[in-house]
This record gives sequence, structure tokens and C-alpha cells, in this order.
Amino acid sequence: MGNVVSEYLGLMDAQREAAFAALEGLSEAQIWQRPAPKDWCIGEILDHNVRLFASVLPGLKIGWALLGWYGRLQRKRPYPTEIDNVYKRPTFPMWTGFLWKPKYNLKRPARLAVLQEATQAVHRRAQEFYEGIALDLLGNIYGYDPVIGVVNLIQTLKVGVDHDQLHYEDVIKLAGSLKDARE
Repeated sequence: MGNVVSEYLGLMDAQREAAFAALEGLSEAQIWQRPAPKDWCIGEILDHNVRLFASVLPGLKIGWALLGWYGRLQRKRPYPTEIDNVYKRPTFPMWTGFLWKPKYNLKRPARLAVLQEATQAVHRRAQEFYEGIALDLLGNIYGYDPVIGVVNLIQTLKVGVDHDQLHYEDVIKLAGSLKDARE
């Protein structure tokens, strides 16, 4: 099986770096330029990603603190490591993003470097959490999400990586359209 958590963490890092690389050459003003009146701009999308990850990490740590003993008892049991991309499910409620409303916005923008450091910091915290726990323990601690269903801590990481990718695709697309508009 290999270390699927390391693979997911590597994917998280790679897609983050690709998204920020796509922003090279854009001005700070362009980062905060909305594509349409009610659509989020690049800065808001990036901050939303940070806020989601930052809000989930404490829950993961609490889940580990409360259920680590159960994971140890069950560690010999098989566990899933994969989950479909829940954001591609036709029934997934894509409107829930407002729950993680960006702290930075058009009225309160942040420099791109601030957004990049915040993203790297929250990813570093996730990496520290996941790398400190054995796979068989992560795989045998479960939680329930009313939309996603029952997931273990490994699958939860994959859902977070998929969430980031969903929005990084938007960031890359918006950056491309802003660069095309200059030409």
C-alpha cells in the first residue's frame, strides 16, 4: 500500500505550489479583482482554503485525543485509504462555502505573500499532525459528516486535498484569464 498519507501530503504541497506559481506576474490589485460581482476573487479563494483547513485541524486533534485509544484497539483491522472526490458528487452542496467566508476581502485585502505564508503554515500544521500518527491508527479512527458520510482520518485528509484542488483550479483559471486580458 505504501504510505498513502505521505502521497496525499505530497499532492497537497504540489498543487499549492502550482497554484501560487500560476500567480507569478499578477499585481496585488489583480489578486483582488473579482471576475463577476458576486464571485470570489483569487485572494478570497485562497483565504477560504486556509480557513477551511484551519477550522478542520482542531477537530482532527480533538478526534485523535478522544478516539486514539479506539484506534489502538482496532489497529489490526483493515481500513480504507481512498475516497471518491466528494466535490464531484452531483448531490454535493457546493453552496456551503459561505461557512468558511474569507477573512480577507476587497475591503480588507492582504498581500499575496501573506496568503501564501498562511497557506503554507496551515499545510505545515496538517503535515505535523498526520506524520505524527501511524497509518493503522489514522485508518481506524472514524468520524461522520452529514454530507460526506463516515470517513476515517486518512480519508479526511484526502477530502481536504480535493477541496484545495477544487479551488486551486479556479485560481489557475482566473490567473490565466487575467494574464490573457493583458495581452
